[in-house]
Amino acid sequence: MSKNTDINKILVIGSGPIVIGQAAEFDYSGTQACESLREEGYTVILANSNPATIMTDHTVADKVYMEPLTIEFLKKIIQKEQPDALLPTLGGQTGLNLAIELEKAGILKEYGVTLLGSSLDAIEKAEDREKFRSLMREINEPVPDSRIVTTVEEALEFASEIGYPLIVRPAYTLGGTGGGMCYDQKELKEITRAGLSLSPMNQCLIEKNIAGFKEIEFEVLRDKNDQAIVVCDMENVDPVGIHTGDSFVVAPSQTLNNQEHQLLRNASLKIIRALKIEGGCNVQLALDPDSLTYYIIEVNPRVSRSSALASKATGYPIAKVAAKIAVGLTLDEIMNPITNTSGMFEPTLDYIVTKFPRFPFDKFTSGNRYLGTQMKATGEIMALGRSFTESLLKGIRSLDIGAEEFRLKFIEELSDTSIIDKLTRADDERIFVLAEALRRGMTVDDIHHWTKINHYFLHQLNSIITLEKKLIANKLSEELLQEAKKVGLSDRQIARLSNQTADDIFQLRRETNLFPVYKMVDTCAAEFESVTPYFYSTYEKENESNRSTRKKVLILGSGPIRIGQGIEFDYA
Repeated sequence: MSKNTDINKILVIGSGPIVIGQAAEFDYSGTQACESLREEGYTVILANSNPATIMTDHTVADKVYMEPLTIEFLKKIIQKEQPDALLPTLGGQTGLNLAIELEKAGILKEYGVTLLGSSLDAIEKAEDREKFRSLMREINEPVPDSRIVTTVEEALEFASEIGYPLIVRPAYTLGGTGGGMCYDQKELKEITRAGLSLSPMNQCLIEKNIAGFKEIEFEVLRDKNDQAIVVCDMENVDPVGIHTGDSFVVAPSQTLNNQEHQLLRNASLKIIRALKIEGGCNVQLALDPDSLTYYIIEVNPRVSRSSALASKATGYPIAKVAAKIAVGLTLDEIMNPITNTSGMFEPTLDYIVTKFPRFPFDKFTSGNRYLGTQMKATGEIMALGRSFTESLLKGIRSLDIGAEEFRLKFIEELSDTSIIDKLTRADDERIFVLAEALRRGMTVDDIHHWTKINHYFLHQLNSIITLEKKLIANKLSEELLQEAKKVGLSDRQIARLSNQTADDIFQLRRETNLFPVYKMVDTCAAEFESVTPYFYSTYEKENESNRSTRKKVLILGSGPIRIGQGIEFDYA
């Protein structure tokens, strides 16, 4: 075992209070990491000013400091606890920025604290826009035409050379904060000025607009021996131009052919190796839908928002493995506790995962609902199904926004002109606008022209609308009911469309013995037995949760209600 034995006590920086762009997904990863480090015998000191998370429960770390996440308070914690090492890559952008500040202030050197995971050089190369662009050129990976600016005047000069629209990407900010799409000089001035003020480096990247390209993400892991694997690839249903945190995301990618997939996969592995990241890394790429032209959008040299989704989608515990890599273990030495196999095995999905963002506009009714490169979602849900439509409709019902039947009443009352306007400039209700446009007979080609959403996804949505019309026009037969359930329609949806009640539909399913079966999420497409499986429902014949093959499972509750742990756990 190559575990680092020169360190005993590790300081882990959390992500702090939940804010737009940085929420509970980092606490999910951070909790895994703390447990993983303690498994290896290390003493874990946690700094995370968030009482509303299980991560700051006294059982997760050996000592918890719920102090403000500032360099001043972290210095006091380091003075008191004398940690041997610091792990900042599980706390989102907050953790990375604080690690850089501690290093540059000389505090880590003064107290002999080693930086674990990604080195300062790797972090800076990924986060500093100029250094990142230079590295990509060194390894011959394409980036969009762009310029680093530190003043509004420099941004205007670049715009005069390349034209509009442009994308502003501030350096070292979270969730695209301060950035956005600029269509004219006025917007460029406003957004650049805001981006420069919010960037800790007073630096923005002004980038050629590649809106309309496919946006693909790869979750990659690398160890100190340069062994690297791809845990999961994901495709944004929305094209480039909408922040991935605000987009519908599907795993695995649905519209890539093998050549495209291998091209982007190889680029992602090449990048994590060039950065020499030890742990997890998220690579975001843009692919021209009409050619093999692609660009590297950005790299997160840490466990990211997408890492939590990829972990739950695949059953591969990215944060646990990343934490063990950070203390010197290699992928071939680490056992995946889910499959009881080596960490070198890459998951293979035989199901479809859909992620939907959850927006706060029901509470902030006067907020700007238009979506761009600055993230506005405050949460997300994940749904699993045997097909894209099944996982999509499950996800919509999970949003809990009164749209269980895949429609919003006020959108049905909009004029065609308003529908087209909302398709042209996306907002948080766009999935329901897409459905309404298809119900009105607008063509897939026209909707693609307005939205740049791939034809495949639009045809999938249209198949749901076609089935809705079929249910309205025909008597509900056993065959039609089976078709509706396989696509993912709920009993309530089928009842409304066939002019019946949900109880009628349930009774018909009882009479025809049409009930869901349960499929196992165990990674590697069931190639290896899962020690701790979980299931999703679908309408097929084979049931992988058969009682005769099940093992006994002990379920632990959350105990008494206390701060950060309330009745939501009893509900779950």
